[in-house]
Amino acid sequence: MNEHRTPSLMIQGCTSDAGKSVLVTALCRILHRRGVRVAPFKPQNMALNSAVTVDGGEIGRAQALQALAAGLPAHSDFNPVLLKPATDKRAQVIIHGQALRDLDALDYHAYKPLAMAAVLESWQRLCAQYECLLVEGAGSPAEINLRDRDIANMGFAEAVDCPVILIADIDRGGVFAHFCGTLDLLSASEQARVKGFVINRFRGDIGLLESGLSWLEERTGKPVLGVLPYLHGLYLDAEDALPRQTENKAAAVLRVVSPVYPRIANHNDLDPLRFHPEVDFRFVGPNDPPPACDLIVLPGSKAVQADLAWLRAQGWEEAIRRHLRYGGKLIGICGGLQMLGRALHDPLGLEGVAGSMPGLGWLDYETQLAAEKTLENVSGELLLPGSPAVGGYTIHMGVTRGAALASPAAVLAGQPDGALSNDGQILATYCHGLFDSPPALTALLAWAGHRPTEDFDPRQRRENDIDRLADAVEQHLNLRLLAEWLPGVDERR
Repeated sequence: MNEHRTPSLMIQGCTSDAGKSVLVTALCRILHRRGVRVAPFKPQNMALNSAVTVDGGEIGRAQALQALAAGLPAHSDFNPVLLKPATDKRAQVIIHGQALRDLDALDYHAYKPLAMAAVLESWQRLCAQYECLLVEGAGSPAEINLRDRDIANMGFAEAVDCPVILIADIDRGGVFAHFCGTLDLLSASEQARVKGFVINRFRGDIGLLESGLSWLEERTGKPVLGVLPYLHGLYLDAEDALPRQTENKAAAVLRVVSPVYPRIANHNDLDPLRFHPEVDFRFVGPNDPPPACDLIVLPGSKAVQADLAWLRAQGWEEAIRRHLRYGGKLIGICGGLQMLGRALHDPLGLEGVAGSMPGLGWLDYETQLAAEKTLENVSGELLLPGSPAVGGYTIHMGVTRGAALASPAAVLAGQPDGALSNDGQILATYCHGLFDSPPALTALLAWAGHRPTEDFDPRQRRENDIDRLADAVEQHLNLRLLAEWLPGVDERR
């Protein structure tokens, strides 16, 4: 299928969150640093963290991060099929960056041949533009029920004749069973396509692992290409999963919390708060009472009415009312903005059952969902003291109208955005990436009650951590064994 025979390598995982995204990110940065024109590619992604592309589309946030590692602006061809779940059985299908329709699992299975055609179309365009393509699989290639018409893992690799590496997470345990079981469930041609194994998130004495590595190589006839260390505190945009651990920060002064509702979207908006050295940030999950704090942030949602109902059932409405009564601050981003208004209307049933429900009612506006999605990269300024610069992107299907919008929170792309309450306690915006700009982050923390005493640049921290990740992979991965598929790799290393 790849007429240009563009060098390519696909990373597939034995499980979700095994390390596929971070390994592709690292390899993109390694090759980019060596002057190779490399691009990331994920045929099919299922995620609620997404980014707006340079061509006005929408892709998974992890692919936007990988593009950054490769020195590229995010493009819709890097992730031609994106599925955004609205319920456990239904998802919005985004093809080449544009929302196409909502389908349930059975309907999407029937649609897969058309989705594969879109995948191959993007693949051919990228092959013509780049010297190397680094491909990320989805989930596991050994999910038997999903192998028919597969476009995410081996089905794609077979179609374009792409070599594969399997990666597994040793921190979760069972790493040898993961490798052997996955390999055993593949067809003979797929097994031959696997060029080796990578073990991720190892901590401890490597000497205690070596006998297992030898056993694995002898049993499978395939090399262990590397054992990657557990790297703590990496500031990398998650594909979808929430962070496993809380950052420990001795200097934390400002307390910030955010609810984890069932369809939370773009929670990476909150990463600058998670990593800021002076912010004690916590995600609050189901059945955990909201703790006392200085700032509550309501993040985005793919099913705003359902998540608002969950929020109420979990006691957050009363907790927020008490929080505001005692002078706390509140921010709503995108879906969180919509929740803060007087009412939510979904007449077309775009995110669930058609109908309306009352919002939290703290800002005087209403939101009606519409079929057309707003996708735009934006920049402008927050309407806070000093008018700090802010930049990011907007992704939403709602049209919001009401008197509160006469006091906007920001000006983005020359247009007013969101609302700032008359008492100065509530800020609402459609801007994803609200905290990414250092001036905006500093101003928002000061608005919430704490003026930071040290500078923190989220974008530079992300760049530094991509380099830290790439350095670790370069040190612990046997690149010599991958030189056949990775141009620019020095075989002497």
